[in-house]
Amino acid sequence: MSTREPDLPLRENIRQLGDLLGQTLREQGGDSLFRIVEEIRNLAKDARGGSREALARLDQTLTGLEDELIMPVVRAFSQFLNLANICEQHHRVRRTRAWAMDPESAPLRGSLEETFERLARVVEPEQIHQAVCDMRIGLVLTAHPTEVSRRTLLQKYNHIARLLDTQDRQDLTPAEAEEISQALKREITASWHTDEIRQRRPTPQDEARWGYAVVEQTLWDAIPRYARRLDRTLKAYTNRGLPLDAAPIRFGSWMGGDRDGNPRVTARVTHEACLLARWMAATLYEKEVSALISELSLQCADDDLRDQVGDAWEPYRVILKRVRARLRLTVRWVEARLDGKTPPEGEIYLRTEDLRKPLLDCYHSLHRCGAGVVADGRLLDLLRRLACFGTSLMRIDIRQEAGRHTEAIAAITGALGLGDYTEWSEEERQQFLMRELHNPRPLIPRDFEPDDDVREVLDTFRVIAQQGEESLGAYVISMASKPSDLLAVELLQKEAAVRHPLRVVPLFETLADLQGAEDCLEQLLALDWYKQRIGGRQEIMIGYSDSGKDAGHLTAAWALYQTQEQLVACCRRHGVRLTLFHGRGGSIGRGGGPTHAAILSQPPGSVNGSLRVTEQGEVIQAKFGLPGIALRNLELYITAVLEATLQPPPDPDPAWRELMDELSAIAMGQYRGLVRETDDFVPYFRAATPEQEIAGLTIGSRPAKRRTGGGVESLRAIPWIFSWTQTRLLLPAWLGVGEALVHAQQNGRGDDLRTMFEQWSFFRAFIDMVEMVLAKGDPDVAALYDQRLVPPELQPLGQDLRTRYRSTLEAVLQVSGHQRPLDDFPVVRRSVDVRNPYVDPLNRLQVELLHRVRHGKEENLRKALQVCINGIAAGMRNTG
Repeated sequence: MSTREPDLPLRENIRQLGDLLGQTLREQGGDSLFRIVEEIRNLAKDARGGSREALARLDQTLTGLEDELIMPVVRAFSQFLNLANICEQHHRVRRTRAWAMDPESAPLRGSLEETFERLARVVEPEQIHQAVCDMRIGLVLTAHPTEVSRRTLLQKYNHIARLLDTQDRQDLTPAEAEEISQALKREITASWHTDEIRQRRPTPQDEARWGYAVVEQTLWDAIPRYARRLDRTLKAYTNRGLPLDAAPIRFGSWMGGDRDGNPRVTARVTHEACLLARWMAATLYEKEVSALISELSLQCADDDLRDQVGDAWEPYRVILKRVRARLRLTVRWVEARLDGKTPPEGEIYLRTEDLRKPLLDCYHSLHRCGAGVVADGRLLDLLRRLACFGTSLMRIDIRQEAGRHTEAIAAITGALGLGDYTEWSEEERQQFLMRELHNPRPLIPRDFEPDDDVREVLDTFRVIAQQGEESLGAYVISMASKPSDLLAVELLQKEAAVRHPLRVVPLFETLADLQGAEDCLEQLLALDWYKQRIGGRQEIMIGYSDSGKDAGHLTAAWALYQTQEQLVACCRRHGVRLTLFHGRGGSIGRGGGPTHAAILSQPPGSVNGSLRVTEQGEVIQAKFGLPGIALRNLELYITAVLEATLQPPPDPDPAWRELMDELSAIAMGQYRGLVRETDDFVPYFRAATPEQEIAGLTIGSRPAKRRTGGGVESLRAIPWIFSWTQTRLLLPAWLGVGEALVHAQQNGRGDDLRTMFEQWSFFRAFIDMVEMVLAKGDPDVAALYDQRLVPPELQPLGQDLRTRYRSTLEAVLQVSGHQRPLDDFPVVRRSVDVRNPYVDPLNRLQVELLHRVRHGKEENLRKALQVCINGIAAGMRNTG
């Protein structure tokens, strides 16, 4: 690879796949389709270069398209953007490998080698080793509806990426190169003939299967590979490797457990999701053990193993065949349970330790017999997988809204004649809940007949009681705000006779809830029963999506930072170890952004060896869809958490805090003044964006709204951000930021802002992310939506927003000191520049489609509109 032109292979890949797509268009749609697509592409490219004539001809061409031609044109541009994404992901892996292979290159920033080398200068080796061994990183896969691509197409795209990887080999013969080219052509042609739109919404069980498939397709192999690298790096810098039972990263899931606002996730669904996870785990382990049986034909064995197998000729095979038989029994047992039967448990694997013991016996025996090099191959990989995935693959979290538990307790107190729980004060609620938690007798009467909603809540706790200890993770309470919200769940677990109660995790989401989080925790930790219950560990989830939608991005970011500081201080006072669970999305407005920078920008002490993070929808594919990308992201999580633990950032200067308070107040005033207090805003939003059309997409099992009717407050954060991303205005990520920065700059605080940017990781990460959003957006494109779709009386509001956008960009560049956006991120800049000529036509076509659909041509063009939405999402690399 040329060091002078590191992106040349990427351009060649994009050109190659683009040419193959062009051939497909010619063959499948005829010369006329190919010519019109090429004409539109060239006009869009010239228009981006500043040609007004090309821009006028582009608009004329697109608005003049016949209905029947719109769909293939939309599909062509959407397909190209998806192919470009594949090339970029593959190139990231290629560049990482090239960097590692270059002896003259310094270690890659954020790599294990770079981080350990830097930390080893100032931290004792024993501290580094202990920090890695104690590390607890939980990556929680969620089914939030942000993945617009069908799983079928994602599998084809992953195959294309594998073909590109094979094509990079230097020793290919001409025949082999031609075979790869033909295979690429087949996949592109097959993708062209595959429907981009799901015919029905996925069920929660479908979403769970999709999450487990991510493990099967990439993480199953990535985990032992990353563990080997970590083990090797630990030995190099601390002289001690990674213990066999250590798993710095584990995976959880909300798929099948997140019932907040999703009536389709029932107690039965959660039960089935747990069984499906066990089935997948047992199936994957059975395949690995079968491979080991073939491999471990060794006849040597020490006395300890001989005691188990006697004089068996091939002792390791004897042990492993027993293990395989139990795994097969486990698979059959799970299948019977999924069929509604209740087979006896017998000799099945429900506990990780039961499976680990025979594997460890083989591992240690091989080492004692001098065959350690054999033990450290496939068998060690299997032990690493077992440490990470256990026998349940991923523990499923339960999530439910606090109000649903309040309704359930109220129904019980009403049936018992104790009054209406919903009308009691917080003090009265706590007194009642604590009294019942101490009371050994059951609270719920046997003849209790609740309504369907309350029955579903109680059924969920019964399912929790029925699951094995390793099937479930946390019980997350959304919209939590008071101690009684947690105590109510603890009581309901007690009433269901849950033998191994789930840890109860409050999710503080709105600005008011974040500001009250410390007081809530302080009250809880003052209760002796509660402090004994948590055993010295407290997990708290903080929400980026709803806080941003509630108060605006800047205010939410500062509130989240302060809340973390307060919670850390509170737990420190009470001698409790805190784990913060970050409810981040893929978009900047929902807490998304580069993993490494995000973790290192957290307050000091908030990442103390433990961290949980949601990985949502499209982010799962982006981070873990390809093996090389998965390895890099696992590495970044490890190194960022390690650095934040051993070398946390300093406390911010008090003057910076004061300025942030001022910026936050101004930004929130501007944000809420527009979004909440401007009467025309909601009508404008619904006219200028495809918000209502997005609600019809079959991209997730969860409804787009928490409740019917209402304005922005009733809309979930994902479609709120999704809609603005489509129009390229990306309003939730920057609204209020520009006014706050301009105010500070006009009042002589510009130098302070620049100092904060240079010296405070939190503020730098925030400004970098806003700048990235503004670089991806385009107010001129957003204006097209206004001109065609928005009533004249509402158009001044759009003009005001675009003026704010431009002034925000100018203010942000003054803080960062950049001449143009993304000067520090040339890779992202290149990505945006490559995509614009292909996203621009889709935006213009979307405007045309929205206009036609909203004026009576709905049936014929709605599907084309959905494909267009998907294509723009692919081009922006974001939905919500």
